[in-house]
Amino acid sequence: MTIQDVRRIHELNDVNTSDWTEEELHYHQRVMSDLSPWLNVQGTAMLSQIIKEIQKRD
Repeated sequence: MTIQDVRRIHELNDVNTSDWTEEELHYHQRVMSDLSPWLNVQGTAMLSQIIKEIQKRD
């Protein structure tokens, strides 16, 4: 899977993180972590869900 194959965050908004691919989880975790100082409450909650899903899979 390449970066072009990773669905955009707005496409994943209504998809449970358990249905995201590993690549999608890691990509969006990295991007959202970089942007974390500017995330709103919803963004922070989504980042938390992503991190929990990554930890659950490891």
